[in-house]
Amino acid sequence: MANRLQDALSPYLRQHADNPVDWWPWGDDAFAEARRRDVPVLLSVGYAACHWCHVMAHESFESDEIAAYMNEHFVAVKVDREERPDVDAVYMESVQALTGQGGWPMTAFLTPDGRPFYAGTYYPPRPHPGMPSFPQVLQAVVQAWEQRRGEVTEAAGQIADSLTGVRLATGEQAPSTQRLDAAVARLSAETDPYAGGFGQAPKFPPSMVLEFLLRHHARTGDPETLRIVDTTCERMARGGIYDQLGGGFARYSVDHAWVVPHFEKMLSDNALLLRVYAHWWRATRAPTAERVVRETAGFLLRELRTAEGGFASSLDADSPPNEGAAPAEGAFYAWTPAQLRSVLGEEDGAWAAQLLRVTEEGTFEHGASTLQLPDEPDDPDGAGRWRRIRDELYAAREQRPRPGRDDKVVAAWNGLAVAALAEAGALFAEPGWIEAASRCADLIEQTHVDERGRLRRVSRDGVAGDSPGVLEDYADVAEGMLALVSVTGNASRLAAAQRLLDVVLTEFRDPDSGFFDTGADETDPRLGGLRRPQDPTDNAVPSGWSAAAGALVTAAAYTGNSEYRAAAEEALRMYDALAARAPRFAGWGLAVAEAVVAGPVEVAVVGEPADARTATLHAAAMRHPSPGAVVVASGPEPDGEDAAIPLLRGRGPLDGAPAAYVCRGFVCDRPTSDADEMISQMSAAAPG
Repeated sequence: MANRLQDALSPYLRQHADNPVDWWPWGDDAFAEARRRDVPVLLSVGYAACHWCHVMAHESFESDEIAAYMNEHFVAVKVDREERPDVDAVYMESVQALTGQGGWPMTAFLTPDGRPFYAGTYYPPRPHPGMPSFPQVLQAVVQAWEQRRGEVTEAAGQIADSLTGVRLATGEQAPSTQRLDAAVARLSAETDPYAGGFGQAPKFPPSMVLEFLLRHHARTGDPETLRIVDTTCERMARGGIYDQLGGGFARYSVDHAWVVPHFEKMLSDNALLLRVYAHWWRATRAPTAERVVRETAGFLLRELRTAEGGFASSLDADSPPNEGAAPAEGAFYAWTPAQLRSVLGEEDGAWAAQLLRVTEEGTFEHGASTLQLPDEPDDPDGAGRWRRIRDELYAAREQRPRPGRDDKVVAAWNGLAVAALAEAGALFAEPGWIEAASRCADLIEQTHVDERGRLRRVSRDGVAGDSPGVLEDYADVAEGMLALVSVTGNASRLAAAQRLLDVVLTEFRDPDSGFFDTGADETDPRLGGLRRPQDPTDNAVPSGWSAAAGALVTAAAYTGNSEYRAAAEEALRMYDALAARAPRFAGWGLAVAEAVVAGPVEVAVVGEPADARTATLHAAAMRHPSPGAVVVASGPEPDGEDAAIPLLRGRGPLDGAPAAYVCRGFVCDRPTSDADEMISQMSAAAPG
């Protein structure tokens, strides 16, 4: 018999609808039931592509015995962290405070008013060395609740006090060039010189840091900065973390050399990395960069696009090795030498095994290997042979049971996808990618924006859910809309971005500095009583704080709105502080600071849209790497004083020919119809 999750929008919650656990969705009803019964709330937070979430579900939540105990002694609440990042953020802080680490599935025990008093992550069904079993944890919590209520209440109060007492220290100003240079020096000292990236295992693609380094190189020409980017991007693209057959990146690598990934494939990661590799190609014209851009864009459009034109959240890490078998991590992606030979024959199979580092011992589990491409084929016909073999292996892999797809549309991540596809489409002259970005933006405007102009975080099958948008939703969707302005010249996208950013300034702004992650009028009261979520650091995606600063800088450059610019510069004070302490977790904020240092450059291209000379100027401006450059070309709206985009106002053709105006703060150099002169003007150092 299905529980209360059967009608949930989230596919992750629906995965638990047939559990014997009497799950409740997050909301007032669950906490009212806990008060009525005088029992704790057991909060379980995860997401659809999470391998260990599936493990704990199978081991414990599908167990009739464990479920019966949970139902008797708790009100069990299941939350999709992708749908409710605010809930996840607050209670993850309590997990980290109590255990020194975090992760998913997250398991927290709350009083009926929502205060946590005990928390952890994954618990096994039977004790392991140094780890109690889940039944033991449940029994201990029940015993404490029933026999030592005073201690539980005191612990909950102490944890709540520790959360509410956190305040963030900012710098005195936005990062200066000296601070940015020092951040790069620190990053250089922390990089892995062989495999790229930062730190040891597990290793995550450092998307936002790479964007910062590319912008820093564009400003300074520092070869060491570009070397870090080259090494990291090249090694990731050739490792097992990258899908050598179908394109797209897995979530992270369990080793330091990008060989064995955690196989879930997330929209957010791939949108960010698509943009990084497009910008890497813009800076270097590296063949690997172009390959990854084309293959990853293909992956997004082929495997994550929904019928409504949005993009699904993720593909699962697990899938059955064959029909009827239990799901196993990486089964869809890993190969043995025998499997290669069965598809390709003896000769090609042996050649592919050597090329792709598929060994008899295996680089993954059970004698299977991930596919790597450390080197290009070195025989004269190698490239053509590899293309043929890749197509054959891809076709064979398509016959395997596929990983599950979480097809909910998350506003923030779709905003990232819009920005990436729009920019990549312009750089690589792929109008289909731009059209896909535009259609996705239409879906967000038509489905995720309510009658008050407020964003809903998720939708599925064209129907928006109830979860309110958080700061990253507003900022990333605005970023995507602004990217479309640069590519299409469509003024309605600028208006859409401004409406979202106006909400950011009225509902999310912290009067002390920066932003909160939840809107003032949409913060869940249970969370607000603990801590209104606020985190400026980048994790898997840019923080809402840094993303808002970036979108505000860009919008100010299009519109001349001084309030946008002032709010962005105030928010960037946080990244002056983080640059000195932890630049690895402040990459996008530092990238935005590079744009501020550069101006950013504003380029208005005026001319008939159908005129090839207009297109030439526009394409040349888009391919210039000036940090955060803002580009717009004449669109279908009128130009001159009536232009709907302020940056185009008062700009006209030059002697009847299309012209480019290169400006900073709406103060422009002389107009030019020559692309080389325009590039020279864009390359000039910012004044002061």
